[in-house]
Amino acid sequence: MTISPRYFWDDFVPGERIPTSARLITEADHYAFCKLVGYEVPLFIDPEYARTTPWGGIICPSHLTMSFSTAQTGPLFEHALIALLAVERGRFLGPVRPGDTIRTEVEVVEKKETSKSDRGIVVFRDHVLNQRDETVFQLDKIAMLKRRPA
Repeated sequence: MTISPRYFWDDFVPGERIPTSARLITEADHYAFCKLVGYEVPLFIDPEYARTTPWGGIICPSHLTMSFSTAQTGPLFEHALIALLAVERGRFLGPVRPGDTIRTEVEVVEKKETSKSDRGIVVFRDHVLNQRDETVFQLDKIAMLKRRPA
């Protein structure tokens, strides 16, 4: 299921959960991300070493999961975004590995008006799930969004 773009603060309803499309994390994605950001952690790049860990193999860096999830949710409010005000309560709940497919369900936690009538604040909670519907990551994002023009 593909996320339907929502362009304004007015469109979000507290309590709703909006699914994104799914994304396969390939080995090429994984190694390119590690190289790009300079992760040289053996757990991420050395299969022999990673097999000796409690994870039993290579896992993806937590920020790869967070980055891909953020990209999945972007269409939800990309044209209405004024500012991302905060990122809070990030919780990595399970490993993500190359070959996993993740999707994000965006929960609208709270919606507040501001002193300016052309904008409002929304608190979103991203629930990242793998192909087995296990929640592997959660994160709250507080965003300032444009309101629908009169």
